[in-house]
Amino acid sequence: MSESNDKNTNLSGASAPAAEQVPRSIGSVRNVGEPIRLANLSLSGVSAEAAKAGAHLKVWTRLALTSDDLTFHRIVGNLAAVIESHVQKAGKHIRINRAETILLVIKADDTAELWVDAAAVSLRCMVKRSMSAGSIVFENDIADITGMSFPCVNIEKNDKVLCLFRQDWRFALYFDFNPDGNLDLEGLTGTLGTLYRNLRYRHLYDALADEVVFSRLVQAGWFPFVEILPGEFRELLDCCEASFDLSEPEATLVAKFDDARLDQILKRWVARPHFLSKAPLLEAAVSAFKKKEPVAVIKILLTEIEGILNNAHKSANGRGAKIEDLLAFAVASAERKAGQRDTLLFPANFAKYLAAHTFANFNPVQEDGTAGSRHAVGHGAAQSDTYTMVRALQAILTMDQIAFFI
Repeated sequence: MSESNDKNTNLSGASAPAAEQVPRSIGSVRNVGEPIRLANLSLSGVSAEAAKAGAHLKVWTRLALTSDDLTFHRIVGNLAAVIESHVQKAGKHIRINRAETILLVIKADDTAELWVDAAAVSLRCMVKRSMSAGSIVFENDIADITGMSFPCVNIEKNDKVLCLFRQDWRFALYFDFNPDGNLDLEGLTGTLGTLYRNLRYRHLYDALADEVVFSRLVQAGWFPFVEILPGEFRELLDCCEASFDLSEPEATLVAKFDDARLDQILKRWVARPHFLSKAPLLEAAVSAFKKKEPVAVIKILLTEIEGILNNAHKSANGRGAKIEDLLAFAVASAERKAGQRDTLLFPANFAKYLAAHTFANFNPVQEDGTAGSRHAVGHGAAQSDTYTMVRALQAILTMDQIAFFI
């Protein structure tokens, strides 16, 4: 397990058969069955287009897609027919469409191992809180999923790999027929993690891609902040999708941030070098939230966000920057930490949120502002009735999101 809340931890879904009385240490993993061994299985690719005999043909040798893709079902149907035919030749019988996880590893001599719901599966996760070995990990503890692997299956650099798995009501397919004989094992882990994450949290990706829904969320000051994913954010999202009033779910959410939870968030902040110098201010903001003093929370945090980003930028680049460059820097930092762009931190969308809400353009001469806007608060132009506990919580969650970025 990870000892830091911004590092990766492995969650392995496997155990020994119940009848096997073998001592196990914390963190040990085993497959739950044996593979079906196949012979003379040679797969080189999948045709990417139709072609007549003698014509040139584009061939996919590496591909990742989900069942949302129109080509998925045709490809999977053809691959399943080939694999099931070889299984029958081996004197076995399976139905691939009834399996949860299929892993096919083809060796250089065209022998193969077919794992049908039998291989241990490990998820590489970024977690929100520090954990020791043997800790129970809940879904609410997971900040991001960056990898998926099969730790007890021997996959070598010259192997070919195919993986098909189900998550909820969708499927994912990945194959690398490795024409160069140099399988990218880390790329395999990362791609499978991306597929799993996209299936498991599809509703979030769809919501952020929907301009109407995303606009409603931002207008209300909400974002899929790491701290409230997945369950607590879901109710806010459902209300925005249905154009319902948010007052009740917002009040419920604010009440869930008790002293222990706030202390955990503060602990996460001060563990970051760029936050540590601001520790007295951050502690004052958290203390004010506990006392139900939203004005102090908002005044402190919304004016410190830019400073923390600027400190991080100076550390990385030797100089400060304007807010537009700071937002781009934060996005790049988040992508670099996660190792990819398409993560549950939603860095690009968060930059849009900051630009449209927290750092929205504001003219103090011509308009009144809300306590969700750093500029309105800084100019003293935010309407007093907008300094609410909901806005205070949004300020805390915004600061917390940045803590995962830099």
